[in-house]
Amino acid sequence: MAETVLTKSGKKKQKIDPEIGVGLNWKTIKNQKQLILMSFPIVIYILIFNYVPIWGWLMAFQNYRPALKFSKQQWVGLQQFKFLFQDDTFLTVLRNTLAMSIINLVLGFATAILLALLLNEIKVRFWKRSIQTISYLPHFLSWIIAAGIVATSLSIEDGIVNQLLMKLHLIKEPVMWLSEGKYFWGIVGLSNVWKEVGWNTIIYLAAITSIDPSLYESAGIDGANRYQKILHVTLPGIKSTFIILLIMNVGHILDAGFEIQYLLGNGLIVDWSQTIDIFVLKYGISLGNYSLATAAGIFKTVVSIVLVLIANSTAKRLGEERLI
Repeated sequence: MAETVLTKSGKKKQKIDPEIGVGLNWKTIKNQKQLILMSFPIVIYILIFNYVPIWGWLMAFQNYRPALKFSKQQWVGLQQFKFLFQDDTFLTVLRNTLAMSIINLVLGFATAILLALLLNEIKVRFWKRSIQTISYLPHFLSWIIAAGIVATSLSIEDGIVNQLLMKLHLIKEPVMWLSEGKYFWGIVGLSNVWKEVGWNTIIYLAAITSIDPSLYESAGIDGANRYQKILHVTLPGIKSTFIILLIMNVGHILDAGFEIQYLLGNGLIVDWSQTIDIFVLKYGISLGNYSLATAAGIFKTVVSIVLVLIANSTAKRLGEERLI
């Protein structure tokens, strides 16, 4: 039996007999053995494909050559990491990655929440479902197709963007959108919004549907209009969902993307379009410098873990929902 005792601070705490506690644990495991057996394939899969490959991180501390045995590889310590942070190209790539990630993060959250709020206010089911379907469709396009659509839309010859802006007299002649670096980050951000905004609203719509309808009724009785209900009922109701998603997305701050930057990038805007993933492909894997590629990958992983822990700790201190 569990015995309730008082701690020095005056709080109640249950004291469990060790023998009974162990017996209960083994009994629980025995009762859930089917679930544990079902989880074995997933655990084995994660171990093989997520943890076993970590030994390859040792390449970052070597001058790795595929033709040599592992025991004969030359150890160089932190030389690869020093090269990364002393290389102007990598620093430029890091700047591009951070800039595009922050743009994608801000635009992604803002547009997804806004669209979810607008869809929630549409009462006619037909129009609501139609808008949802239209907004979801681009998510199922591959980036190959999506990048082709973006490039065609921004063409200086017959691109719809230039044609529309000229019709509205906002520009006098076609703009070479994909030939000037100052436009590239914005193009990537808007392209991600167009492709993913509908899909990103799903979880917010689910969070909105879980809000107690009586809160809206109470707000209406108090004289709140539609905008005040959104501000004081809907937004606070999805705040915890927003915090959790923000913590998770902060961990991907160095994952600005690869496909769209690689497909839309060219020699004229190379200083604006390259991300860490493209750097790894171009200067690491393509040139056979696997140690450098591994060092860049370790850098991304460590930064991601640190950012998630910082974001989670900050949320905890502010009394918000947290991931861990």
